[in-house]
Amino acid sequence: MEVFVLKITDLYCIRYEGSKEKKGEYYEERLVRPVDIYEEFRSADWSEQTNLPVEREDSLLIRGIFLYIETDIGIKGIFGPLDKSPALIVLSMKELLIGQNPLATQKLWDLMYRSAVHGRKGISMMAISAIDCALWDLKGKYFDQPVYRLLGGPVREKLPVYASMLGFSLEPELVKKRVKDYRVLGFAGQKWFFRHGPASGQKGFENNLELVQTAREAAGDNYNLIFDAWMGWDVSYTLRMIKSIEKYQPLWLEEPLMADKLDRLKEITANSSIDIAGGEHEYTRWGFQEIMKKGALNIIQPDTMWAGGITEMMNICSLASVYDIPLIPHGESFAANIHLTAAQSPALVPLVEYLVKWNEGWQYFLKDPITVKDGFVKLDHRPGLGLVIDDEKVENEVRLKY
Repeated sequence: MEVFVLKITDLYCIRYEGSKEKKGEYYEERLVRPVDIYEEFRSADWSEQTNLPVEREDSLLIRGIFLYIETDIGIKGIFGPLDKSPALIVLSMKELLIGQNPLATQKLWDLMYRSAVHGRKGISMMAISAIDCALWDLKGKYFDQPVYRLLGGPVREKLPVYASMLGFSLEPELVKKRVKDYRVLGFAGQKWFFRHGPASGQKGFENNLELVQTAREAAGDNYNLIFDAWMGWDVSYTLRMIKSIEKYQPLWLEEPLMADKLDRLKEITANSSIDIAGGEHEYTRWGFQEIMKKGALNIIQPDTMWAGGITEMMNICSLASVYDIPLIPHGESFAANIHLTAAQSPALVPLVEYLVKWNEGWQYFLKDPITVKDGFVKLDHRPGLGLVIDDEKVENEVRLKY
């Protein structure tokens, strides 16, 4: 008896452009960055350096690259938006995948990983992750099921969400207002981003401390507040800051050091009264195994569209459960994270991150953007990941060439 095998016939990326009305300044403030040790980068605007909405006089230019995988029976997988660099690597993998069975996600992940011997981390793994997520979208459509069901879920019908306030002003009065506003909206907590590191001196330290004080004053005592240093600090600065803010009881402090400094992160974690989180810039189960073996972090935050895709995130979740370490996915892909989280124990993956400003751009081209209501996301029962492009929002599109 002949067995029918589905085959991949094409893989391509399309960059969409559109625009939306601008309501005030979009990028009100940026976060501290590792390059801030150099004076010429310390005051630089960061919006021009990222694949994010571009501010024009009265509108925002929105750009997004989406990956498509086609099959011989017409079913397509879609995922995005991607940054340009991993999108180009995605295109370089086309010949490897043409003719393969797209439902064999485990085999294809292994094939891509073994073919990328010089790209086990970083942009190459981001490309593998995007392809894997698109394959899961395709698989869901083939079986007419949402991805979380194929992963063994749902464990819950709705998921608690915390708001990431990246890009919002750190002016005290505005911080107070927004902390109160987003608490009223029902978010399980909020993450605010420090603007200063050691290079900003004592004044910067005091400004960081003021952010924590202001947010806690506005939030009240029984509310989760999280603070992110985005790899912009060193050990002594971090330990000093922890001593200064511990009385305000942050839920966790995120990424105080650059990702490769595991021994120094372990030193901080061992001497901190606040949980230390990180891992958004780590990749695959092997990278996270090192973090867990060393006890470098209290909470791990792999990103589904960076760390290896849905296939590899299931492996990382299993590993985290063995070490009994909470896993809260970094919020680069809201859709993929929702499906992953819906298939995991709430004891292991308790929360979903929602980057408030960033999702305005990331979800702009979707016909049905994922919304948060009363602090929760209700699961979508559509097949795949539920990503459908709204053609009415597309003003220009270009098929990328490798």
